[in-house]
Amino acid sequence: MPALLTDAQIEARLKRLDGWKKEGDFIVRTFQFREFMDGIGFINSVAKTAEEEEHHPDIYVRYTSVRLSLQTHSEGGVTEWDIALANKIDKIAEGRRKSPRVRPRAP
Repeated sequence: MPALLTDAQIEARLKRLDGWKKEGDFIVRTFQFREFMDGIGFINSVAKTAEEEEHHPDIYVRYTSVRLSLQTHSEGGVTEWDIALANKIDKIAEGRRKSPRVRPRAP
């Protein structure tokens, strides 16, 4: 198991992440989407990566807003695993912004 990071270590790593902040024993970020299904598509991509990594975020959905909280639950705080997953989540979010979503037209 990875060791818990100190507050100073967490803050240093968060400077290299986009929009993540420390809240209690978690790092968190809220992602905003244009439409509800855009957020759901993002969650599906995050879930696939989380499952591959065997490291899962807490996910909260509120219409077009998705909030992710990361913590290594077995350690009770933030470890390098959380920082690595946050980096992967940021790449997922960036990839979704670059590829426009195509909506089918109504008949």
